[in-house]
Amino acid sequence: MREAEIGRLLAANLLCALSIVLAAVIPAVFLDGFSVLGTHLTWLCVCSVCVATLNIILHLVLKPNQSPKRRSFAHKISRFLKCCIYFFMSCILFHAIIVLYGAPLIESVTETFLFAVLLSTFTTLQCLCLLGPNVQAWIRVFSKNGAMSIWESSLQITSMCSILGAWFGAFPIPLDWDRPWQVWPISCSLGATFGYMAGLIIAPLWIHWNRKQLTYKSR
Repeated sequence: MREAEIGRLLAANLLCALSIVLAAVIPAVFLDGFSVLGTHLTWLCVCSVCVATLNIILHLVLKPNQSPKRRSFAHKISRFLKCCIYFFMSCILFHAIIVLYGAPLIESVTETFLFAVLLSTFTTLQCLCLLGPNVQAWIRVFSKNGAMSIWESSLQITSMCSILGAWFGAFPIPLDWDRPWQVWPISCSLGATFGYMAGLIIAPLWIHWNRKQLTYKSR
């Protein structure tokens, strides 16, 4: 396993983590009263857009999983439209799962959906960038020993950390602390964000420490 490839992964992940930090800092310069807690819905939109944009740019520049086959323009357009549909379906699916786990069904619909968009950005968008709209490839990557590259291993780690972070973030909501960050879905979205950032840092370090044991075989 080449050290240079791990270095590219680390640099890409650090840029993604930096985009989240900038999404919390830069809008405050242009928007009066902007804050992660005070204007949380605005921050959810800004953070999702920043992370999504950077992930797409990094995929186009680094091309970690580029196919040797040349695709026609019509195929690329079809692939792009499928990716958009898959992402929207992922948002709807996450929204439904969040409601089943106890989020308000009628009240706070906007908050719940924007939280679902954030989760989809941290998980589904990465799958679409790396694997495309190929559900079988997604299943392979998230199965045991299914990763075929360090990028897919990183995808596994960051996606799981994001979901676990969102889950742990729900624990403080029912507690009678009356803190502003206990309002739905602030603690969950912050938990997902911190989980995603932790995954971005953990993934290349874990791959570096275990590089001798990792073997990626073509399937």
